[in-house]
Amino acid sequence: MNNWEKNIRRVVPYTPGEQPNQQDMIKLNTNENPYPPAPGVAEALKNIETDALRLYPDPAAKDLVHAIAGEYGLSDEQVFVGVGSDDVLAMSFLTFFNSEKPILFPDITYSFYDVWADLFQIPYERPELDEHFHIKKEDYFRENGGIIFPNPNAPTGVSLPLDEIEEIISHNRDVIVIVDEAYVDFGTESALPLIDKYENLLVVQTFSKSRSMAGMRIGFAMGSPKLIAYLNDVKYSFNSYTMNRTSIAAGVAAIKDQAYFHETCDKIIETREWTKQELKSLGFSFEDSKANFIFASHANCPAKQLFQALREQHIYVRYFPGGRTDNHLRITIGTRKEMQTFLDFVKEYFKKENLWKF
Repeated sequence: MNNWEKNIRRVVPYTPGEQPNQQDMIKLNTNENPYPPAPGVAEALKNIETDALRLYPDPAAKDLVHAIAGEYGLSDEQVFVGVGSDDVLAMSFLTFFNSEKPILFPDITYSFYDVWADLFQIPYERPELDEHFHIKKEDYFRENGGIIFPNPNAPTGVSLPLDEIEEIISHNRDVIVIVDEAYVDFGTESALPLIDKYENLLVVQTFSKSRSMAGMRIGFAMGSPKLIAYLNDVKYSFNSYTMNRTSIAAGVAAIKDQAYFHETCDKIIETREWTKQELKSLGFSFEDSKANFIFASHANCPAKQLFQALREQHIYVRYFPGGRTDNHLRITIGTRKEMQTFLDFVKEYFKKENLWKF
């Protein structure tokens, strides 16, 4: 090793989902929304003044903050925005998790959490989910340096009832509790009503899933004005201009079109529930997902085998090798047509391999 390498911060990086680019593919591997953004987004992008792009954007992204605050019944001082929820969460780790005590998050969860903890040299422990992939709230009733978990969880899709979330918060009033709600709009109750009661609660959401804007990178946090002020202090010490002009304009247009937002979420939920029944008829087992994906396994067909067979047909799902997730596939909910194509292939594959009795 060269001497200069001794001073390099070394971490095992997060592995993002595969991003294939094929015309005939069915992409069910990264939990993107199968429907386009709200119509107003296209109109907002058409009206962008290209000459203004030579100027820095508003560092406070006031228009977007105000639009989000208005939609959720908050003051502007209760909202923080960033470049996707990953940016918001990373900033939150850096801001709030500075104790010598370990932070807590589930052993099976969003795999960026341990990456950020390692990057920022934050000690952590990962309480195990139970045999049904449920968070055991009692595991979080102990001394710690902070808590974070998704609701619904990823990649399992299992949600935690609001009363159990409140129990976790009430047992941890001396640390920051972050509820990562990337998938909350697909059927789970948000912890947002608790932020006025608990000053130490931060709720993080994203435009990437339910608002069909993964390509624009817009995330936001909601919490007490004190928490948001601390986040902004760190942001302005790191990068003042995190949100670009096009993202701000598109975000404002997206948040205003609530009718379209509810319409597309309802379609995804309906397709998810239909897909659950179809998967059950093929012998798959899974917990009751409240996200825009299903985390499924099959007793007769190893997940890796099916993952590879699907991939050969340009049908992409996510496979998580190793440990308790090794025999599971995370299947994003696409359009009804896409899910029918996926299911038709699985059925024919099972027949060919004699994996299920029809």
